[in-house]
Amino acid sequence: MTSTTAGTAPSYADIPRLMSLQTGDEKHSAAATSTLDPLWVLYDRVLRVTPETAEAPGRDRFLLSKGHGPMAYYAVLAARGFFPEAWLPGFGGFTSPLGHHPDRTLVPGVEIGSGSLGHGLPIGVGVALGLRAQGLTEPAVWVMTGDAELDEGSNDEAITFAGLTGLESLHTVVVDNASASHAAPGHLAARFAVAGWSAETVDGHDHEALYRAFTAPHPGRPHVVVARVSR
Repeated sequence: MTSTTAGTAPSYADIPRLMSLQTGDEKHSAAATSTLDPLWVLYDRVLRVTPETAEAPGRDRFLLSKGHGPMAYYAVLAARGFFPEAWLPGFGGFTSPLGHHPDRTLVPGVEIGSGSLGHGLPIGVGVALGLRAQGLTEPAVWVMTGDAELDEGSNDEAITFAGLTGLESLHTVVVDNASASHAAPGHLAARFAVAGWSAETVDGHDHEALYRAFTAPHPGRPHVVVARVSR
């Protein structure tokens, strides 16, 4: 694992420094900072996956659908030891594995290659169904999307299907920075709830509120946490 001082693993306080190592154009820094706190709480306190278990069948899966601002994601993965901190300064370079969208074939710990918005939640449904078919009931599947990304119609089918089939292992974090074209106050949580999901809305910068929402029981239903953040 990378470290800031001998024998000391990086903490949340180290993340700004790790993010600052990633320079160059097309950083989408606003998108990155909006996802930082939910990402940190997930990897620090919720997800059952480590660099040593990144290929284990029983691991939790995290799918970054909101992949166009991966600086915070890379910083958190580096902090948790999935790849060396020394990779960060090469972000976006031709020879760097850290592209402007994460690539699962190049970056340890990355579950899907992100691209077009709206694809992550349907893939999450497929992963949850695949785990169920294999009898793997312990792994949780987490998908992070943005609120504007939910304007894509592919998500409607995923939301409806997951609710109707009771995909309890499926969890979604919607980072809500009020950038959706077709939304109203409270709309996001209600959109999931009416389809049969367990839904909570919290301050996306409050670590304790995020943790409580992430770990809330939701027997027989998929679960969504709408994390409200500033732009």
